[in-house]
Order: sequence, then C-alpha cells, then structure tokens
Amino acid sequence: MTQNLSVQVLIVGAGPAGLAAAIELGRKGVRCCLIERNDRVGLAPRAKTTHSRTRELLRRWGIADRLAQASPLGIDYPSNVIFATRLSGYELARFENSFRCSPEPDERYAEHAQWVPQYVLEEVMREYAQSLPSVSIYFEHQLESFEQRGSSICAAVRDLRRQQSLSIEAVYLVGADGARSRVRELIGARMTGKSKLSRNYNIVFRAPGFAQAHKLGPAIMYWLVNPDLPGLTGPMDTGDRWFFMPTGVPDDFSIDLAQAPAMIRLATGLDLPVEALSSDQWTASSLIADKYSAQRAYLIGDACHVHPPMGGYGMNMGVADGVDIGWKLAAVLQGWAAPALLDTYEEERKPVHEFVIAEAVANHAVLGRELWRAGLEDSDANGARVRSELSEAILNAKRREFQAPGVVKGYAYRGRAILEDDEANSQGASQHPDWREYRPNARPGSIAPHVWLAPGHSLYDEFGEGFTLLCPANAGGNSANSQGVDGVHALIDSASKAGIPLKLLRVNHAGARQRYGDDYVLIRPDQHVAWRGNILPSSSDAAAKQLWSRLTCRT
Repeated sequence: MTQNLSVQVLIVGAGPAGLAAAIELGRKGVRCCLIERNDRVGLAPRAKTTHSRTRELLRRWGIADRLAQASPLGIDYPSNVIFATRLSGYELARFENSFRCSPEPDERYAEHAQWVPQYVLEEVMREYAQSLPSVSIYFEHQLESFEQRGSSICAAVRDLRRQQSLSIEAVYLVGADGARSRVRELIGARMTGKSKLSRNYNIVFRAPGFAQAHKLGPAIMYWLVNPDLPGLTGPMDTGDRWFFMPTGVPDDFSIDLAQAPAMIRLATGLDLPVEALSSDQWTASSLIADKYSAQRAYLIGDACHVHPPMGGYGMNMGVADGVDIGWKLAAVLQGWAAPALLDTYEEERKPVHEFVIAEAVANHAVLGRELWRAGLEDSDANGARVRSELSEAILNAKRREFQAPGVVKGYAYRGRAILEDDEANSQGASQHPDWREYRPNARPGSIAPHVWLAPGHSLYDEFGEGFTLLCPANAGGNSANSQGVDGVHALIDSASKAGIPLKLLRVNHAGARQRYGDDYVLIRPDQHVAWRGNILPSSSDAAAKQLWSRLTCRT
C-alpha cells in the first residue's frame, strides 16, 4: 500500500546538516519532512568538535545552552591536545585550549567551541526540530527515487520498518544524505578530488581507570607517536568510554573487536582491562561535487563535500550549509525573494568548502606515522634530543589544526546576494583568510562582528529572524535633524511592502560602533553582512526598492 504526503520541503538525511536545514525552515513555519534511512543511534562519535561558529548558530536558535548542559565531560573540561609516545610514555608537545573550547568570554565570539560527540549534538538538534510544529521526521525511511515535475518534486520513499511505500510531494528537495548520497546520484552530480588519502579505524572502548593511569593530565585528544600503532585516543563520554583511532594504517592492516583490546594496550602502554564496544574502518578523502543542485534539488553537507577530519570542519560546514539553504528556501517559499536567490547557495558556499577542504588536507598530511623518528622512546641523551627536535616540529606543523580561528569564522561570501563595496572588492571577500587569526570586520559578505552589550548579552541576541538594520540610536527617530531618518523609513517601508522581514536595531554602544565602523549595516538572516555605509542609498522609495531587489535577487 502506498501512502501520500505533501510538504513544502523534503530533506533527505537527519544528520547535523539535514537537522540544521529542518530547524531553519521550521522556525519560519515552512512545512518540511525529514527522512533518514537509519535510526541514528550507535556508539560511533563521528565528529567530536562543535566549533564556536556552529554554537553561535545554535545560540541563534536558542539551544546552545542545551548542548552545553548535555556535554558528557562538562564545558570546563580542558580542551588540551597532547602528543606523546604513549599514554605511559614521553610527552612530546601540547596545545592548550584547542579549538577555543574554554567557556571564558571572548569579545570576538558569542559562543565557545565544545568537545562533544556528534550523537549528543544530533540529539539536542533533533529534539528541538521535533518541537517545531511544521517539522516532521521519519527514521528508517529510505529515498528510492524522485521525479521533478515542473513546480514540484515527487519522491518515492520506502518505510523500512513496515516495508511500505510512501509518496512524498514537495516544492523543493534537500539532499543531506552523506558521502554516499542517493540524491547526488539522482541529480547526476559527481564528486571530484582525491579519495583514499588514508585508511583508518575508529574504535570505541570502555576502560575504567584509564584517565587516572597516566601522568599527562586531562586532554580531549592524545596523539600517540610510536612505531607499533600510531594514532589518536581520548575520552568520549561518561562511563569511562574512550575512542581509539589508528591512523594511516597499511592496506593489509585490519582490526576487529577481539583484537582491539590488545592493540589499545600496546599503543597506549597502559596494561588495564579494555572492553571494545565498536570498531569501524573509514577512509579519509578530499572530494567536492561538480554541481550542488539540479532544478529543485540541492545538496548540502557530506553529500557535496567530504573532508579529512583533521580540524573538525566537515560536520560544522554541514550545519552552516543547512542554515544557508534553509533561510533562502524559506524566503523563496514565503514570496519575498526570487528563486534566483537559491542559486547563490552554491555561489557562496562552494568557495568556502574548497578553502576548508584545502586546510583539512594540509592538516591530514602530518599524522602519527609521519611524526615517528628513531630513538624517540630511548631514555638516553639521544632520545631526549630527538624528542626536543620533534616537539618543535609538532608545534610548527600541527598548530593550524587546533588553533585556526581564521578558518572557523574568517571567511566571507561574494555574489549576487551581497552588495559589496570598494574595500570588500580590494581586501576582503575575494581573499582567503589567514588561518592564524580572526579579525572581526563588517565588510559585506563577512560574518557580522560580535559585541558583548553586557555580560552574557550578545549583540547577536538582538538580531531579527530576517534582516536586521543596525544603526545609530537616533536613526529613524522623530527629529527632523536625525541623520538618515528618511532613508531608514524608506528602507523599512519598502521591506514591509515586499514582505521582507526587517528589524531596526538602534545601538548606542561604543564597542559596536568601533567594530562595525559604518553608521548603517544591513545584516542577513544568517548573520552575514549584506551591505554597509555611512549614508543610506537614498531616501526615495525607488532606491530602497532597488536595494531590496538586489539582495533578494529580483533583479
């Protein structure tokens, strides 16, 4: 028996990217259905790093605190990354506050990063998505095929539990179904790049007393540099649950649950009871789709870009993809933006993906096997010399993997949905950021600079659900002498007539004025700067209408 369902957007895949798209659409009242072929449960942590930018997006949805509360290790757990020969061996180097996970306030960010298993992040996002009235989620439902019929898509879906067919009609389809995407296959997109950069394993195990059995101190990752089994290990969850990741293993290497305990003891040097809970092999690849869409179907997350995990960028990029395509789909479906706005999804996101993939590949080039040097575990003077030399090499080679704020938040968009200025053209958005630092700026296309208005009170908290016009405290007031009053009213009136959601945000804060530079800054729903200037384009309705037409791709 075939059942029928009609929604505005069908999302295939209930990982972080698909959930982000569903949340973005659901918050705006768009009817969407999310289907997932698996049950999304299991021990494998997948990603473990939620970057500060991703948590800023969660804050935008009001659920960043929920993720913090769900942290198995607690948000105050030190996010150190320690390199050592073994847990019982010699320390080689360490990076403190990796990924900037410390909850200490930072003027540049509304949120800190968080070391948390992906399945915990998914649970927080899923619970919130399911609380939105216009969102429905169906697990163990598999997309089989779909047809694009003019103004709609008709998808054939299989209910794997009941072995029944389901027909879903939607206006748009979003493929968030991972590296083996069925949606990508159906739209004829191809992945290009390099696959099989390395073979690796991920083992989840339980080992009571592991954290107390060595003298290296707490860390989120311990890189093990030895000739026996180089890789990574670290705490993952409560109940003495850890992960172990042998990296860059030979083609003839294999490991199963029965072998895992002995191998973990060998690599770590800790002779303690180990219970292996799961083991899976994975391959690091560097791939990107040759196209992100076909008519009414779009690809996000791993369906269109696959990264080596070093730096933790893949999952975080997927969440940002979901936000980008989500607000744009909502704008088109609600009638205040032209369908051409959807073309800017690939236009904006693909250059970011290319840049981030290059960073991940650079990080992947130096794994534990490449770091090993003869004499590293010797207790004599030669061993001390070798370790000292390697320590310096590690600090130079791996810093960009754990301390790269420019990659996380320094990128900028270019394209039709951004009104660039001379500075943006000459300095900002056309150039990749320096991974070493993030300098907030209000150039069009950049993420809007953050400012703490008061302890715990972020400027981001005041942004509207749609566009936000940031302006001086007296803008739009009743005084005939207030600079830009007519222009502000024209912009507001024109947005209202076009149905464009706009919030006027008057700010009297020296830090905000200094960081933004210009009197007027128009910020998009995704917190990227759309336009800025000290004078609004014009006080005329025609000029305001033209500005909105450009930003919503009506011209």
